[in-house]
Amino acid sequence: MKLKVCGMKYKENIEAVAALQPDYLGFIFYEKSPRNFNSEIPVIPNSIKKVGVFVDASIDFILEKVKKHNFKAIQLHGNESAEYCKELKSRCHSAFDAESISKQGNQIEIFKVFSIKDEFDFEILKPHEGIVDYFLFDTKGKEKGGNGYTFDWNVLKNYNSTTPFILSGGIGLEEVAKIKAILKTDLPIYCIDINSKFEIEPGLKNINDLEKFKKLLNNMREG
Repeated sequence: MKLKVCGMKYKENIEAVAALQPDYLGFIFYEKSPRNFNSEIPVIPNSIKKVGVFVDASIDFILEKVKKHNFKAIQLHGNESAEYCKELKSRCHSAFDAESISKQGNQIEIFKVFSIKDEFDFEILKPHEGIVDYFLFDTKGKEKGGNGYTFDWNVLKNYNSTTPFILSGGIGLEEVAKIKAILKTDLPIYCIDINSKFEIEPGLKNINDLEKFKKLLNNMREG
């Protein structure tokens, strides 16, 4: 199971988080977000996949950012249709993946976000099956992410897809026991995504708390 730290913003903080070796680091490109990223990403280890997070952005805008920052994953946090995702995947492959695959054997991953509160109709996911690499389930709230509280994970008992998913939305140190419990199910959980519960202020992560969480997560992986 992987770990993604999202909403990165400040150079020294990015470097400090990268030193903890999460699997993914997320950078948000959405002007309405207090974590909107508008600078240069410092050099971080190649083992960490950089993720560009977008909300109903044009494909041209996304491709520009992917090229500039060498993103290995794209997270779609708006109302992007299956057709949009298919076109994005095709254009990514044409623009970047042929060269990337020949050099590194990997391609750009696409995460599609769906927001949940107390209930969810998983039939909504079907058009995206086979197009996106992972679904990401976040908490439905006032903001597009970073709302700071979890949704009811019991809803996921009705998940009827084989597509792996990323669990997100208000996850902090207090959720460790809940994470341990849900990992004992047969749900295809690929990654845990953390953000606002580990912040000193929007975009600035608490390194000590992140280190504690990562150690606890590593213990679950080994256990």
